[in-house]
Amino acid sequence: MMTTIAQLGQHVGQEVRLGCWLFNKRSSGKIQFLQLRDGSGFIQGVVVKAEVSEDVWEAASQLTQESSLYINGIVRADDRAPSGYELTVTGIEIIQISHDYPISLKEHGVDFLMDHRHLWLRSPRQRAVMSIRSEVIRAVNEYFHQNGFYKVDPPILTPTSAEGTTNLFHTKYFDEDAYLSQSGQLYMEAAAMALGRVYSFGPTFRAEKSKTRRHLIEFWMIEPEMAFVDHEENLRIQEEFVSHVVQSVLKNCQRELKTLERDTTKLQNVVGPFPRISYDDAIKLLQEKGSEIKWGDDFGAPDETAIAEHFDKPVFITHYPTEIKAFYMKPDPNRPEVVLCADLIAPEGYGEIIGGSQRIDDPVLLEERFKEHELSEEAYKWYLDLRKYGTVPHSGFGLGLERTIAWICGLDHVRETIPFPRMLYRLYP
Repeated sequence: MMTTIAQLGQHVGQEVRLGCWLFNKRSSGKIQFLQLRDGSGFIQGVVVKAEVSEDVWEAASQLTQESSLYINGIVRADDRAPSGYELTVTGIEIIQISHDYPISLKEHGVDFLMDHRHLWLRSPRQRAVMSIRSEVIRAVNEYFHQNGFYKVDPPILTPTSAEGTTNLFHTKYFDEDAYLSQSGQLYMEAAAMALGRVYSFGPTFRAEKSKTRRHLIEFWMIEPEMAFVDHEENLRIQEEFVSHVVQSVLKNCQRELKTLERDTTKLQNVVGPFPRISYDDAIKLLQEKGSEIKWGDDFGAPDETAIAEHFDKPVFITHYPTEIKAFYMKPDPNRPEVVLCADLIAPEGYGEIIGGSQRIDDPVLLEERFKEHELSEEAYKWYLDLRKYGTVPHSGFGLGLERTIAWICGLDHVRETIPFPRMLYRLYP
């Protein structure tokens, strides 16, 4: 019976057949211990010389790191094994003997591992991160499906920037200039006016020459937009959404979190409501700590970390100055020098994972913003149409997938959160 390591618990006492690779091997005289992996998990296969044919024993002896094989064996329950099961080997069919596998079980430098990312993905730690990434993606789609959102795919090639910034990758669209999208938000606003509540989930590109542990050049964003939703409800939805994702990982990825040695008690606390601090109070807090930051300055990574240290779960920083936020954010009616927005800061020094706001719905004010930011009304005519024909209060946010995974996994750098990271000076493999 062909099966997978993840399914072995269903076949205790039965003989099964696996397609797998050898991760590691050790020998103790007349017993060989094979550490096997098949993508779904890891299992130890025990080859006892007295219990197998000479051909099987010899085949086991030939196996090297990352050799591929089919293996037959009887599934045994074993409380000492990390997976809870062990395989008593009865047969081995070698597919290929691997020679000089470049990533040994000793320590390697990060640059070496990144150059061999296509192979590094096979390690238990990287497999755990990719498994958690998959669970996060599943939970994201589950939350929006259960809450009446439609998935909409905005274009990747765009004629303009979403926020008027210049950190864009330029290309030619036949005889026109085009750019790789840095956000699908504006298009999602159009979709929300048609479908009510929508979200996109796709790659975005930022040509920022940043080398920090939080930055990637190509990354994935989840961007919901919601008609008839104000600032307060927007924050409530974000709380529900993030809590759902984190609790789903805790429920379904305990083995992977253990592999990463993640302190899960800190994740168990991630349930709404989340604490809030206004931009004004955050500035005062930093100044009391000795920072020279002034009202009107944006927060850097050390500032976000210092603020988050005061809370044991994600914290919203709300009501930023209008001048330092995007043109489409709605001013607070009671205080127009700040906007109805919030950044969600993850604990443990992982920084901003969500940026969101209520959007301007007044067509006159939006046109004023266009002029202030020197944006092309011709290029954005379609966006202005959204306020001209049936404008409504609406809100949205964007969550960075890789930063969120880094936080959930407790990783030092976002480069491990995506299969093949694109960073400054790295386009290989």
